[in-house]
Amino acid sequence: MTTDTPTSSARPEQAPDTAVPAGRTPSPATTSPATTPPTTTPQDPGRSARPGGDRLTGRAALVLFVLCAAQFMVALDFSVLNVALPVLGKDLGLGRSALQWAVTAFALPSGGFLLLFGRIADLYGRKRLFVTGLALFAVASTLATFAWDPASFLAGRALQGLGAAVIVPTGMSLLTTTFPEGPLRDKALGISGTLLSLGFTVGMVLGGVMTDTLGWRSTMGLLTAAALIVLVLAPGLLPESRTPERPRLDVPGAVTVTGGLLALIYSLSTAAQQGFGGVEVWGTLTVAVALLAAFVVVETRSPAPLVSLPMLRRSTVAWGNIGGLVTFSMMSTVVFVLTLYLQETLHLSSFRTGLVFGVQGVMSALAGTYASRVIGLIGARRTLVGSLLGQGVFTALLLAVGSGSGALLATVAVSVASMFHLGAIISYGVTVTSGVPDGEQGLATGLVTTTQQVGLTIGIPLLGVLATTGGALFDGVRTVLAIDAAILLAAGLLIGLGLRARRTADTA
Repeated sequence: MTTDTPTSSARPEQAPDTAVPAGRTPSPATTSPATTPPTTTPQDPGRSARPGGDRLTGRAALVLFVLCAAQFMVALDFSVLNVALPVLGKDLGLGRSALQWAVTAFALPSGGFLLLFGRIADLYGRKRLFVTGLALFAVASTLATFAWDPASFLAGRALQGLGAAVIVPTGMSLLTTTFPEGPLRDKALGISGTLLSLGFTVGMVLGGVMTDTLGWRSTMGLLTAAALIVLVLAPGLLPESRTPERPRLDVPGAVTVTGGLLALIYSLSTAAQQGFGGVEVWGTLTVAVALLAAFVVVETRSPAPLVSLPMLRRSTVAWGNIGGLVTFSMMSTVVFVLTLYLQETLHLSSFRTGLVFGVQGVMSALAGTYASRVIGLIGARRTLVGSLLGQGVFTALLLAVGSGSGALLATVAVSVASMFHLGAIISYGVTVTSGVPDGEQGLATGLVTTTQQVGLTIGIPLLGVLATTGGALFDGVRTVLAIDAAILLAAGLLIGLGLRARRTADTA
């Protein structure tokens, strides 16, 4: 079996396809000479799992359950409220134009603060911050459940997003520092990626059922219950880990990157509702570009940068995150336009539309059970490239749907495309985090999850708006699907060439 472990610290940017014996964990040489491992033994649950290290012990399985449950909960929050928005708006007095803020209020902090909290967790303790994020998420969900007016509801959603910005990077870094690099980590990332994708799909189906039977508030109450369950289990199960050094936090870097991401997400979210012609959209987009450019300058001069620019120069980190950005943004766009197509062109009910995405979720979960094995056999780089190309091919097949029929074709094509999408999710996470020292895992996973959140945010504003502005809806849907497929295929080829070229240079 092959894994994705670099063979020496002299080649930190090697593409993650190097073969090592099954069950072998990285030697000390795989960590940076300048970086001391965290002052903890976070890999004990995995190492004690079995002699070879590729099976989970009971305790390690519980640790994985807690971490994956938290990721599933956040993914559920992204979609469970979507179908409830019209009912919610009438109940709280939110007009149609203001309903976007039910989504945007969550997306802004959840995407904007990821890198900052990922780094704080590295410095001050991942477990401590993870538990704090869970508590904040539980309180925020309770506030949203019992909201009495638009302001209280949006405040709850914003605090949920802030809690998610803590939970996601700390949970991912706890996972990658708890489970040793190799088959065990690949398996853990596979399960986590599967539940992440499944949570988004389950949320769409479950949100409709709960809203019809129990009311929209039950969707927020469900999140409160989930957060409390994980909060009870986490302190006694999770290992604490942090970097042994205590450098000062890069405040200028934190301010510029957080402000830049907030402005970027706000501008794109606004564009989804107003189009790209508004002054507000271009104004905030300009601010975003300026702040992110300033962030790069700050990081080149900071003695303790928030983001290690040498890390971003690793081919696996750079190309891996590009792959993640493409797969998340393009699949979220497909789900958006297919929802419009099924309900407004084919006139399917919400329930039947939910069944289509339910099949998609089941197929994604099936793919997740095999993804880590595929990565073990052919490596994360080849899996990432092949998954992007496969997602692109089956997205292109959606162009064959008709204006009067096509529900069956849409179900099959989007389900298979989602299987490849799941493979891309898992393999990009493995690609980016492989070979990264434990002391920098919070940073690496912060990049992974920032890519995820930004990808989920930008796809619909950039492409989905083409389906809803001007002309017939069906023609707009086909245009979006064609562009979507072309981007996926081009990205797959470029990432394959980029990682192959770097690997060839490293092995020369």
